Amino acid sequence: MKANNPFTRDVRRIRGIVVGCLLAASGSTVALAQSSVTATPAVTPDLTIFQVVQDAEQNYPAIHVSEQDLNAAVANIRLARTAYLPRLDGIVEINRATRNNVFGTLLPQNTLPSMSGPVIGTNNAGSVWGSAAGLLINWQPFDFGFRNAKVEAAAAARDRANASVQRSQLEVSSAAAEAFLTVLAARQTQNSAQAAVDNWEILRKSIHALTTAELRPGADESRIEAEKAAANTQLALATEAVEMGEATLAKFLSKPDDITKPLNSEHLLGEVPMGVEDDGVFHPESTPAMLEQHAAVSQSASELRATDRSWVPQFNLEAAGYGRGTGAATNGQRLNGANGLAPTVGNYAVGLNVTFGFLDFANIHAREASQAATLKAEQSRETLVGRQLQEQFSQTRAALRAMRGIAKNTPIQVEAARTALAQATARYKAGLTSIDDVAQTQRLLVQAEMDDSIARLNAWRAFLQLQSVRGDLRSFLRAAQ
Repeated sequence: MKANNPFTRDVRRIRGIVVGCLLAASGSTVALAQSSVTATPAVTPDLTIFQVVQDAEQNYPAIHVSEQDLNAAVANIRLARTAYLPRLDGIVEINRATRNNVFGTLLPQNTLPSMSGPVIGTNNAGSVWGSAAGLLINWQPFDFGFRNAKVEAAAAARDRANASVQRSQLEVSSAAAEAFLTVLAARQTQNSAQAAVDNWEILRKSIHALTTAELRPGADESRIEAEKAAANTQLALATEAVEMGEATLAKFLSKPDDITKPLNSEHLLGEVPMGVEDDGVFHPESTPAMLEQHAAVSQSASELRATDRSWVPQFNLEAAGYGRGTGAATNGQRLNGANGLAPTVGNYAVGLNVTFGFLDFANIHAREASQAATLKAEQSRETLVGRQLQEQFSQTRAALRAMRGIAKNTPIQVEAARTALAQATARYKAGLTSIDDVAQTQRLLVQAEMDDSIARLNAWRAFLQLQSVRGDLRSFLRAAQ
């Protein structure tokens, strides 16, 4: 028995097997049957795999991260659409400044304040009040498709984020279901290991009685002691597997205390519904992984179109209205009092502003080359994802068929092991064989029963993986409930 195996045997069936072996060895039929019934308390499964998956989908942090990324992508669409709106800027200014002015030209810069008015030939520190208030509206009537490409890129980013949410939900759901199966297997392994220890002890007592009566050699009792010690080792490993599996499952639960509940295994210890793997039709383009990659291609294509349309003239309709006030007269005199604190002279202007960055072509050409390479990479990645999904589908489909074939064969092994145990027990009672044969056939029977349960659980696991590759776990959850 491998303690780290993700699947395990049916506890009740294994107990029945061990009880049958003890009946043959000791002859105490009634006592052993009562011991078996007492050791298997009836419990009502409470925590279902559907509840675990649903809890994980609603509360696991990784999904919330993806959902907030989606909300940000939706907000970015609204942000991109605001580029179609006109821009309206307003200003109100009051200052106290000198009025010295000189002839000459300055290059465009953002450091020196602008000056208006005639040169009055003064250079002193006398200051006057100044004020200004105005509005400027700016609107771009057309842009050769640049803004539309940016909106399309934002929409593709939203689709990509939405597909990412679906992919995260699928991955979390699959991981939660896998953790459920692992804990179910580990708990049953632990119960089976404990039952094996208890029943080896019962057999040891029976052999001890025969040894004391000098009907069997003392070596027989020593052999049973060795088998019990090995069973105790497996019990310790099984307990470790339970604790590790529960730690993994607990992270998918909003209430970690639910991990102590019994797991509903009613359907999971049965056969997987037939026919699900025989449908060879697979549409990878409808899976979350492919939808996410397709959105990434669309986003890169839209970014390339936006870059391509960025080296064009910029047309802006502009209109401005403003008023200014000053405490300085044109003859160089300073006006007294509050003159200049309020705008007293107004102007307006309406016009079309056309700009074009003639030397931006080198920068834009480099950006286009970079974005084109990114687009080709995303397209190649989309093809790769499709092939990988097809490979995974074929592999998991083959695994499911193989596990079903194994599950049909393991009952034959169980029946053969039972027959071998009965024969070995009869020969041991007749003194024709040693206790080694009885112990060996008993372990073979336990292993056969374990393989039988493992085969069924492996089939469920392969079914889970197949539906995960398809991108929809609903068929698995319906069958597992």
